[in-house]
Amino acid sequence: MKTSVIVFPGSNCDRDVQVALAASTGVEPEMVWHGDTELAKTDLIVIPGGFSYGDYLRSGAIAAHSPIMREVVSRARAGVPVLGICNGFQILTEAGLLPGTLMRNANLKYICKDVHLKVEATNTLFTHGYNQGQVIRIPIAHHDGNFETDEETLKMLENNGRIAFRYCDEGGTASKAANPNGSIANIAGITSESRTVLGLMPHPERLVDPLQGGTDGKAMFDGLVESLAA
Repeated sequence: MKTSVIVFPGSNCDRDVQVALAASTGVEPEMVWHGDTELAKTDLIVIPGGFSYGDYLRSGAIAAHSPIMREVVSRARAGVPVLGICNGFQILTEAGLLPGTLMRNANLKYICKDVHLKVEATNTLFTHGYNQGQVIRIPIAHHDGNFETDEETLKMLENNGRIAFRYCDEGGTASKAANPNGSIANIAGITSESRTVLGLMPHPERLVDPLQGGTDGKAMFDGLVESLAA
């Protein structure tokens, strides 16, 4: 299985994703610089977290226009799976591959802590390693993770089963108290219409080994390998 990780100036989780992918696939991913214009044949593209271009203008706004993103968008529209984590989620919305936008956290502060997520959809390449309704613990680390969209788009996401994860409490209730950033409907991650693009703010790559304090993120990468090998 061939995987590619896109690296921007300011990416700081590219190494974490590299390690997580290598552990699950047994093969080192290709690390692709943002200024490149070509992308080798690949089974999965990951846009990692960080602060691309220092989050100037809007988080992900400049990165979405990097040379490599033309190829990423083209591959995504051709059906190649794309995973965007944290800043990667922001970049995917800015590039038009996912709807909505990521705004400043409701408390206007940077948040770095573990949160609980409820798995809302398991009919995707990214989530089939989990059980429907399963509650997992995954870290977040962001200042602009407040997912917002208009009512019509929210209804479309809800009705089409495109909400992949919601922030919840330990018992699985998507309450206001369990929402760390103010995201509408407690949304933590969504998919494209084809379900081959996933954007999420939490960092599954930071919990793939017991030495990191847990392995709830590993099921995502193992599930991807299983799905793409089928």
